[in-house]
Amino acid sequence: MELSSINKLRIAAVAALGIVVLGLLAWPLAAPVDPLAPVRAWSIGPSGTLALLVLAFGLGFVGYFIAWPHGREIGILAVPFGLTIWAGRSGPMRVLMQAYREPAEREALASSLRFEPIYWLLLVAAGFAGVLLAQYMRSPSAQPVEEPATPNRPGGGIYVTVALAVAGTVLIANFLLGVFAQDVATSRNMAPTQPPVGQILFAVVAAFATTAFLVKKLTDLSYLWPALASALVLGFAQAFYDGAQILRQFAETRPATSFPHSTLAILPVQLVPLGTLGSILGYWLAVRYDWWRKHEAVG
Repeated sequence: MELSSINKLRIAAVAALGIVVLGLLAWPLAAPVDPLAPVRAWSIGPSGTLALLVLAFGLGFVGYFIAWPHGREIGILAVPFGLTIWAGRSGPMRVLMQAYREPAEREALASSLRFEPIYWLLLVAAGFAGVLLAQYMRSPSAQPVEEPATPNRPGGGIYVTVALAVAGTVLIANFLLGVFAQDVATSRNMAPTQPPVGQILFAVVAAFATTAFLVKKLTDLSYLWPALASALVLGFAQAFYDGAQILRQFAETRPATSFPHSTLAILPVQLVPLGTLGSILGYWLAVRYDWWRKHEAVG
């Protein structure tokens, strides 16, 4: 089960569509006034948000037809790839930490960040909705044979399985982000500091690719649930590592570039799009691994 050249071109075309239209042309809608500041959802405004939702929906819709007959699997990549450009262009979290030095200010900052991943998840979901509409406009026979699906289980077992998959993704991804999203440590006892953006991009994709691979192998669920869990990781990290007492301690004794946990150094605009791409990658790696074991390992 190798990725054919034509499918590689389809992926490249959909990725380029998202990068150019959303990542570059729509950048002024999200660009902070201070070029060194992070990209924040609250600074976009209602009109900008509506424009982005429509644009994300259109990208998913067009991406489906660009990648047809595999638009269901590939078209959903347009929006995450576009938002990844914003994730790379955004200023780091440490800029916010340096601007809000007092404990009360840090608490307010944490509260404002807690639900922001949902905003970016809505943009990703809008692109997915565009793909679904495009799929619906074609005949049902145009649906791909190997479409990711949620397996049927008797009773309420599927709900328990989904809940465990989401919870497991949050736990494992948070742990792996603490391992992968590391700056160069100056001493063993030093708290995590702001990782460079390239390290963050790698860490988020690798963490969610790993969790999505495990979710597929252990529960046979699709990438949708690990992608959904990407919006919950920051809130989990704040609940366990960013309480009021810890915030006060860090504000009074540590420099603004230090964080109680590496996950807290990652912006929501970086967590959700890259987490979605990692989830899709991990799912298809698991599919590829299963195919390899079935068809090639025997030989």
